[in-house]
Amino acid sequence: MQKPRLNFWQIWNMSFGFLGIQFGWGLQMANMSSIYSYLGANADSLAILWLAAPVTGVIIQPLIGQSSDRCWTRLGRRRPFILAGAVLASLALVLMPNCPSVWMAAGLLWVLDGTINASMQPFRALVADNLPEEQNSQGFAIQSLFIGLGGTVASALPWMMTNWFGVKSEGTGIPQSVRLSFYIGAAAFMGAVLWTVFSTKEYPPSDAELAEIRARKFDWTLGLGDIFALVFHLPRRMWELGLVQFFTWIGMFAMWVYFSPAVAKNVFHALPGSPEMEAAGAWSGFCFAAYNLVCFVFSFVLLWGTKYTGPKIMHVLCLAIGALGLASVPLAGDKHHLLFAMTAIGIAWSSILSMPYAMLAPSLPREKVGVMMGMFNLFIVIPQIAASSLLGFILKTFLHSEPMNALVLGGASMGIASLLTLLVVNFQKTGAATLPVTGGGH
Repeated sequence: MQKPRLNFWQIWNMSFGFLGIQFGWGLQMANMSSIYSYLGANADSLAILWLAAPVTGVIIQPLIGQSSDRCWTRLGRRRPFILAGAVLASLALVLMPNCPSVWMAAGLLWVLDGTINASMQPFRALVADNLPEEQNSQGFAIQSLFIGLGGTVASALPWMMTNWFGVKSEGTGIPQSVRLSFYIGAAAFMGAVLWTVFSTKEYPPSDAELAEIRARKFDWTLGLGDIFALVFHLPRRMWELGLVQFFTWIGMFAMWVYFSPAVAKNVFHALPGSPEMEAAGAWSGFCFAAYNLVCFVFSFVLLWGTKYTGPKIMHVLCLAIGALGLASVPLAGDKHHLLFAMTAIGIAWSSILSMPYAMLAPSLPREKVGVMMGMFNLFIVIPQIAASSLLGFILKTFLHSEPMNALVLGGASMGIASLLTLLVVNFQKTGAATLPVTGGGH
C-alpha cells in the first residue's frame, strides 16, 4: 500500500504522547538513584537496583510488538496498548515516591518500567505504520523533540518545586518536591497519551489480514515461539545497528545510575542525609533537564540536517560529541561547568532517540514492524542488563568505588558506538526489494 504523506500537525499529534511517556522516563532517570539513596541504598548496589528497567524491556517489548501486529480493534492496532500502558504507568508514578523501603521501591520500579514499555513500544511502530519511507526521519525526529521537551520539564520538576514554588521538605525521607513532581508527571503522562489516542487514526488491515486476525487461535506461548524463530531471520541492518545500540546504551545507563551520586560526592561533597544531599539531587535533576532541553532544540537540527547528511553520518557525529561530553564530567570545576557536558550529551541523546529507528525502518517487512521494533529494543535492554549486573562489581573492584570513574567508562563506550555506526551498511530500494549498497548517505 502506498502511504500518503502526512502534514506536520498530523505527525505532531501522532507523536504527542511521547511527551507524556517521557515524563515517566524523565522522573525515573533523574530521581531513582536519589530515592534509593534516601531509603538507605549504597552506591555499589545502585546498578543492580536498576535491573527492573532492562529486564521488563526484554519481556514486554517484543510481546507487545507482536500482539499489536496481530490485533485490530475500534481503537486501532497500536493505540489500545498505548492507552492501557499509560493508565497503569500513571498509577505507578503516583505510588513510587510513597515507598517506605528500598526493596518496595525496586519492586514498584518493575511495574513502572513494564507499563511504560507497554505504552512506548507501539509508538515506534505507529510511525512506521503511518508514514511513507521518506518521512521516517521526520517522524522519529519529532518524537525526539517531544522526548526532549518532556524530559526537560520532568527532570527539572523537583528543582522547580524547591526554587520556584518554595516547596519545603520535612524530615530525612523522600523530599516533598519529589513527591509532587511524580504526581504532576502522572497527570502529564495520561493527558498526553489521551491526546494521541483520540487525535490519530490508523490504517485498517485489508479484508484478508482481518480474516487472518479473526481466525488466529489463542497461542499459549503468548507468541514467544514465533519471536524466538524470528531471531534467525532478522535483517542484517538490525544486527549492525544492534551492536551500535549495545555500546550506546551502556554509556547512557552509566550516566543515569552514577551521575547523581558522582555529583553529590565530587561536586557538592555531600554526606548522606545532609542538606547538601538534597541540593545535589535537585541539581542533578536540573542537569538532566538541561540535556533533555538540548535534545529538544537539537531535534530541529536533525529535521533539517538529515536531509543533507542522512541519518547514518548524523548519528556518527552526534555519538562522538556525546562521548566527549560524558567523559568530560570529571573535569567540571563546579556545578555550572556540568552544563557543558550536558549540552554534548543532549546532542547525542536527540540522535539516539531517532536516527537508529530511521535507519532501521526501511529494512523491516510491513507485517512484522511491531514485533521487529520490539526485538530491536532488545539491543537497548540487553546492555542495560549487563551493566546492571556488572557495573557495581566493576566499580568496586576496578574503579575504587568512585561513581565518577563509571561516567568515564560510559563515555568510552559511547565513543566505540560512534565508530561502529560507520560499519552499518546503507540500503536503497529497487522495486519491491531492499538491497544493501556501499557508499555514503541513506
